[in-house]
Amino acid sequence: MSILEKMDLSRVTAYGDTFNDGMIQLSFSLPVPYGEEGKEAARQLAQKMGLQDVQVYDAKDLGEGFSYYIVYGQFLQYIDFTSIHVPKVESTTMNYKDINALIKEKIGRKVVVIGACTGTDAHTVGIDAIMNMKGYNGEYGLERYPEIDALNMGSQIPNETLIAKAIERDADALLVSQVVTQKGSHIKNLTELVELLEAENMRERFILICGGPRINHEMALELGFDAGFGPGSLAPDVASFIVHELLSRHT
Repeated sequence: MSILEKMDLSRVTAYGDTFNDGMIQLSFSLPVPYGEEGKEAARQLAQKMGLQDVQVYDAKDLGEGFSYYIVYGQFLQYIDFTSIHVPKVESTTMNYKDINALIKEKIGRKVVVIGACTGTDAHTVGIDAIMNMKGYNGEYGLERYPEIDALNMGSQIPNETLIAKAIERDADALLVSQVVTQKGSHIKNLTELVELLEAENMRERFILICGGPRINHEMALELGFDAGFGPGSLAPDVASFIVHELLSRHT
């Protein structure tokens, strides 16, 4: 029996040197000058978080009265890993060839997908990785799929403009990327899109997908989307979900 098989997953905590020693590492910045007082402030803050035996391992001067700290400490709290159930996209991911073959055989027309970074978000790295022809990490983007009509509208696209283009192109799916998440801006943008579609009684007309570094499937469902894809997702993950969802809605 392996070590992992012997572990009690109903009582799990972090570890550093030995299992269940509770050692964790934190890093954070403080709006105080670098120095011994700053290190003590970092240590006390970590203690208030519940850490014991706190050690300030490293500290750096960020300039202009700011400083950065790495602290170690012991945190003896446990979770029951066996009780955790996280909603995930259940669609089976197919490869490029199988996705196109399934569209051609079962749908019989090109699938129209429109993507954009909405609101003030100007970071297109995520939407480009999924949509652009060259793709990412060895996978072609949706623009390369012969059975998908993909349009990447780019960044800072108002939700109203995205919806208008979706109607004009008779889109099957809308793919929204949100990289900028400060002060919950991604929540506002994504919620607004759903509300606009619902107000026009068009929510069920489109498959709604969102993605970004702080987005997961559970959040997407809560916001009224059909699926959410986080970091590491690739074009075949998104395309497979769209095709399976389209088939399920029309059979």
